Amino acid sequence: MQNSIHFILQGKGGIGKSFVAAMLAQYFDSKGADLKAFDTDQENDTFAQYSALKATSVPVMTESRTIDAKKFDALMETLLTEDGTFVIDNGANTFSPLLAYMVENSVINFLQESGKKVYIHTVVGGGDTLKDTANGFNSVAQGITDAPIVLWMNEHFGPMKTEEGKEFTETKVFKANQSRLHGVVLLQARNHQTYGDDIKKMNTKRLTVDEVMKSSDFALMEKQRIRNVAKDIFGQLEKFEF
Repeated sequence: MQNSIHFILQGKGGIGKSFVAAMLAQYFDSKGADLKAFDTDQENDTFAQYSALKATSVPVMTESRTIDAKKFDALMETLLTEDGTFVIDNGANTFSPLLAYMVENSVINFLQESGKKVYIHTVVGGGDTLKDTANGFNSVAQGITDAPIVLWMNEHFGPMKTEEGKEFTETKVFKANQSRLHGVVLLQARNHQTYGDDIKKMNTKRLTVDEVMKSSDFALMEKQRIRNVAKDIFGQLEKFEF
């Protein structure tokens, strides 16, 4: 996993990108990686607010709310010249500009030629979010054709089924891009009154799992449920080679 770069990309906001970034960063940190985290979402820099992860906020938007490509250049300079395991969370507001920048400048190929392993992580949500997030997944897969994709399927918003009742994994979008997948992580639906509230509490406080375990603000069963979620996610990531 050394000298690997992990971009989290999805055009829809509030779908769990920052949670994915935080869990991914914690997984690599638990493996002893030299973690270097970045957050390019200026409007909602959730990832950068996890102080334990020391994520650097990268302001890529100008005062006129346009994207400054030179700020992306500066981030690229870091990725190209430094060693480590990089996790980059990207906001919905900068999704299209970053995707266009990566395609226009052959970013993936440049990074790979410099000895970096590059992975794209994207989130598809269930329920009412499925259609939009599936389109986002397709945009990523069709736009960036030279990097493996890790698909995170988030059941928090509902079942991973279309309005017609078809499983997402049986849809044309999934099948068309299945060969591009490095792996699939399932964020399974859990009891909203227990697991859901506990995860929300952890996320709201911007705490890592290790911090929760040491916190007096969480009851023993809350800690146990959060430990279960982390164990499940880390166990799935363990099956992939980064």
